[in-house]
Amino acid sequence: MADFGLIAIPTQYTIQPVELGRWAEAHGFESLWFGEHSHIPTSRKTPFPLGGELPEYYKQFFDPFVGLSAVAAVTEKLKVGTSVCLVPEHNTMNLAKMVACLDRVSNGRFLFGIGAGWNAEEMADHGVDLKDRWAVTRERVLAMKEIWTKEVAEYHGKFVNFDPIWCEPKPSRAGGPPVLMGAWSKFVPRRVAEYCDGWIPVDAGFDLAGGMEAIVSEAAKRGRPRSALDFGVLTGDEFRPAGGLEARIGELLKLGFKRVVLMVPTDRQEKQWPALERYAGLIRKFG
Repeated sequence: MADFGLIAIPTQYTIQPVELGRWAEAHGFESLWFGEHSHIPTSRKTPFPLGGELPEYYKQFFDPFVGLSAVAAVTEKLKVGTSVCLVPEHNTMNLAKMVACLDRVSNGRFLFGIGAGWNAEEMADHGVDLKDRWAVTRERVLAMKEIWTKEVAEYHGKFVNFDPIWCEPKPSRAGGPPVLMGAWSKFVPRRVAEYCDGWIPVDAGFDLAGGMEAIVSEAAKRGRPRSALDFGVLTGDEFRPAGGLEARIGELLKLGFKRVVLMVPTDRQEKQWPALERYAGLIRKFG
C-alpha cells in the first residue's frame, strides 16, 4: 500500500506546524515535510528555477528543524521530514547533532531529505561557492554518517576536515535516519548510490521512470538492491491540470513510487484548509 505525505512551507500566516501535524496524523497521512531557506539575498541575481518572480513566501520560511520538532512532540506515528535541508548552508557538526536530536525526540520518525540549493548568493553568504555545492554536500553527508555511527569520529576531505571528535547523541536508528536525495540531474544516480538511501524528486516534468531506473542500476553496481532504496515523489495541483491530480497519483504509483507527497499551497489558513480536506478525500481512494 502506498504512503501519502504532505509538504508545506510554514510561515507566520499559514497553518502552524503543531496544528498541521496533528491534523495530518488524524487524517491518515504518513509524513509531513518542511523545506528550507535560511534567508533570501535582496540582490536577486540568481533567477528563480521555476521561472517568473520569486514568490514572496520564499523570504518567510520557518526553520524546518524547529517546526518539525514541534510536530514530533504532538504526534505519535507521523513521520517528519526535510524536503529539503540545504546541506551546504550548515556546519557539519551542528547539522549532525540537530538531525540526531530530531531523530531521538521523534523516536526514529525523521526522514532526512537533502539538497544542495540553487541560489548562488544565499550559498555565498554561508561561505560556499555555487560550483562546489554538491562536493560540499557529499562530504558533509559522509562526515555526518561517520559522526552518527562512530563513538569517535573523524573525517578528512577537501571541504570537511576534522580530527577525532566526540559528538552525541547518536540518532535513534543505527546508522542514522534515511538520507533522501531531493534533486535531479545526470549525476544524481551516482550520488544516491554512494551516500543516500533513496530519492524524493519534484514531479516537474522530467523522466521520473528513467531517473528511478538509473538510480537502481547505479546502486546495483555497489551491491545495493532496489528493495533497499526509498522512492518518494512530490506532486501537487501546480504541476497538474485542474482535476488531473488523482490520475497523476495513479501514474506515479505505477512507476514504483511508494510515497507520494502532496504540496500544500502556501497561503493564509482559510485558503489552505479546503486543499487539505480535498487531499484527505483523495488519499482515501488509494487506501
